[in-house]
Amino acid sequence: MELYFAGFLFGLFGSMHCVGMCGPIALALPGNDNKTAFWIGRINYNIGRSFTYMLMGGVLGLLGFGVFLAGYQELISIVAGGLIIAVAVISIASGKVNWMHLKPLWLPVESLKKGMGRMLRINSPGGLLGVGVLNGFLPCGFVYVALAGALVSGSALDGMIYMFAFGLGTFPVMFLVSASNKLVSLDVRLKMQKAVPYVAIGLGTLLILRGLALGIPFISPVLSGDMSNAGEMMCH
Repeated sequence: MELYFAGFLFGLFGSMHCVGMCGPIALALPGNDNKTAFWIGRINYNIGRSFTYMLMGGVLGLLGFGVFLAGYQELISIVAGGLIIAVAVISIASGKVNWMHLKPLWLPVESLKKGMGRMLRINSPGGLLGVGVLNGFLPCGFVYVALAGALVSGSALDGMIYMFAFGLGTFPVMFLVSASNKLVSLDVRLKMQKAVPYVAIGLGTLLILRGLALGIPFISPVLSGDMSNAGEMMCH
């Protein structure tokens, strides 16, 4: 449960990063004379993003379960937490706010943009749902950091719930931006964006504590991944 809450907070405070990365897409969503269709379309766009995050969380959670079976989940959790903290500390020291803008392979991006363009031209709630789904697949360092939590969640279901909580955290700000960029003041955006590295440090610390398996309920439970324990889990 505490990991889900951490994912929600990370999404909430990091949603200013989403404004910078995905804000132009949200602002490009077509209008609609029908007010009901307009608001449903904005909701669908954000549901679509969250759905994609859930899918990725499920995949990473399933991969993490394989790590659990191999007995390396504790090590992976500690390493992931350490990397997140290191990047956050460097970003704070350097004063750079846009600290998670990674540029992996961009070849699929053009195809995603073309797909979103086709969905935007449909100009319907269903089309905007599709825009959100495709939007969620765009390369984003912020999402990659969140997925570290899904990797150590222990199962596909836990990974999906964790990333759903993350998507839910990004929902309020992105919904407001998709409706009007004037609804979120510049001062609020800057303050929340500056808070992202500190929230990331909290998430990284939680992952390290989980990896240490200190036996603290909810915060640092035992994550033993030996095959006998896995067998018992599968039997139950």
